[in-house]
Amino acid sequence: MAANTYLNYINGVWTAASTNETYEVRNPADTTEVVGRFPLSTADDVDRAVEAAHAAFQSWRKVPASERAEYIYRYISLLDENKSQIAEALCKEQGKPFKEALTEATRGVKEMRFVAGEAVRLEGITLPSDRVGVTNTVVRVPIGVVAAISPWNFPVLTPIRKMFPALIAGCTVVLKPATNTPLTSVLLMQLAEKAGLPAGTVNLVMGSGRTIGDALVRHPLVKGISFTGSTQVGRRINQLAAENFKKVQLELGGKNPVVVAEYGNLARAATEIVGSAFTNAGQRCTAISRVIVLDKHAEELENLMAQQIAALRVGNGMDESTQIGPVVSEDSLRTIESYVKSAVDEGATMVCGGKRLTGGAFDNGYYYAPTLITHVTPEMTVAREEIFGPVLVVIRVSTIEEAIRVANDTEYGLTASIFTDKFEWALDFMEDVESGMIHINNGTISEGHMPFGGVKNSGLGPYSIGQTNKDFYTDLKVVYTQYKS
Repeated sequence: MAANTYLNYINGVWTAASTNETYEVRNPADTTEVVGRFPLSTADDVDRAVEAAHAAFQSWRKVPASERAEYIYRYISLLDENKSQIAEALCKEQGKPFKEALTEATRGVKEMRFVAGEAVRLEGITLPSDRVGVTNTVVRVPIGVVAAISPWNFPVLTPIRKMFPALIAGCTVVLKPATNTPLTSVLLMQLAEKAGLPAGTVNLVMGSGRTIGDALVRHPLVKGISFTGSTQVGRRINQLAAENFKKVQLELGGKNPVVVAEYGNLARAATEIVGSAFTNAGQRCTAISRVIVLDKHAEELENLMAQQIAALRVGNGMDESTQIGPVVSEDSLRTIESYVKSAVDEGATMVCGGKRLTGGAFDNGYYYAPTLITHVTPEMTVAREEIFGPVLVVIRVSTIEEAIRVANDTEYGLTASIFTDKFEWALDFMEDVESGMIHINNGTISEGHMPFGGVKNSGLGPYSIGQTNKDFYTDLKVVYTQYKS
């Protein structure tokens, strides 16, 4: 892939930033490779994009729902045809193995088929009136311009999960991708252009989050902000949005627990846990981060997990044998190193991993060994804060009640899992654990037609992905019609 210079996409035109300044993105697996150069946009660029989206909204909101869906079906075909190219770009700018990247693009194709169908499922309400000759109805109307601010860990799936539900509802979009992973958003926008989406319905502005993110969130014509990222940034977005009562859909961090208690197949539990913990090098908001296990199972489960973790193959994502790619940046690597050091300093036991990988090809990338830490207590930093890397910690408990207390002992509440053969414990877990999503006897994989979201400091606003999306992208309008005196 040549190190091209890419442009913003505003009102149907590819255009440089107003300053003509750019920045480089390098491959985290091999930092000698420049993936591309991208615009360092300004508030002026944001303003032009939002104005274009607002102008396009006036006509797009009146396009019949079935016609809006046709644009999306055309896009789906193009995405399917180009998914290998997009997966390669994703692998090279973000680091995840190519097969994971291809799965992400393929999942986008499948999920958008459900989204396109939502065009004819934007149902309202009809209720009887207390008055003769009056009908009472509630209809859904699009909110207007939506700011879609996407993260670097799923730079294909997350943008389309935000853009196309918005378009289906009759909204228009300004997409701001993560600074680390803009190339996939450029390719997604190229497909939108090929699909014939009207100018201004979708716009792309790239650059620093602090510079253009704030301008986008604060813009008076932006009526909703859909953000996926850290709790710290989400809190700031919510504060800025609250100044003008904008709607928010915030998908934030997690410190996701799995409880293992009276489960007969510990080998299966270990496989599910390791898969959920280390996919995408642990850089997922839904990654399992804490294993909370009864004392009686702990040693066997720890040994089973350690064997699997030690066998994971780390390397460049374009190598077919790679199971775990690099982390996204030097900053991420240093953060992970700091957390692991704190665990050792606080008395935990390092079972495997626990170090940056060096030598040969590793020297040019951001590689960290998949890590298992045991004898962790709930008070330790690694048990409480989101690490966002290939690190799994084990906390031993004596009872299911203690396990549930420990599971809840965090600011987060995104997803949680339990492996148990005791049906009553599974139901107690489902009822008592403070989490937006619960998994019983499986890992933390979500499905593309189900609502996705968290509680506590893991999310705010209507859940995304499934049918709850319409509650964010539309407002309700109540209509009273008197048809006779």
